[in-house]
Amino acid sequence: MNLPDLRKTEDDALQLELSLSAVASAIADPSRVSILCALMDGRAWTATELSSVANIAASTASAHLSRLLNSGLITCLSQGRHRYYRLAGSDVAHLLETLMGISMKSVKSPVPKTPVHLRVARTCYDHLAGKIAVGMYEFMLNEGWLEPEGNALTAAGKLHFDNFGAILNPHTRRKSSCACLDWSERRFHLGGDSGAALLAAFERKGWLVRTPGYREVTFTEDGKRALLRIFQIDLR
Repeated sequence: MNLPDLRKTEDDALQLELSLSAVASAIADPSRVSILCALMDGRAWTATELSSVANIAASTASAHLSRLLNSGLITCLSQGRHRYYRLAGSDVAHLLETLMGISMKSVKSPVPKTPVHLRVARTCYDHLAGKIAVGMYEFMLNEGWLEPEGNALTAAGKLHFDNFGAILNPHTRRKSSCACLDWSERRFHLGGDSGAALLAAFERKGWLVRTPGYREVTFTEDGKRALLRIFQIDLR
């Protein structure tokens, strides 16, 4: 190995050591550990909710969240006027799970205060939201109906949509699909043109009915059968 290569190897090793030290330092605080453990459920939470979990002041939580953001352990999502925080990825969750298995017990996550009937199913602008919509989105991801980041339907997804009458707009100027953060479940549901087509199809077929003047929707018996047949979601 020549001198330039040796120096590059040493620089890479030093960078790795510094990066590892930064991650370890970010985790080495009880309040930040509490925040990270709360985020292990895969949901996204506000700074206020996480400050409650960690039993610290909101201003203190903000500083801890900045530290975790800078270390790459968490990400921040903006939804309207709210900011939500979640783990940066499954690799971070696997790291924390390993550490928790050695030395920690999971910290209880805050319980959402959204009314139960709205948590189950509601509209989010022109697409479905709530627990059922989140389950549908996870099913579509797992079955390969959606691209890994949820930005578009795959060929298989388009075929399935066509089979149950969800009509996509070929000339839409909006995103064809997008992962929309669900404010009650704190996981993603399907937005974009695909999400709108899905809701329109369910309504057109009589699989759900809207509550006039409200965002709540109720699945009919035909809709419950369709959810089970298409998305393997059992509401019966």
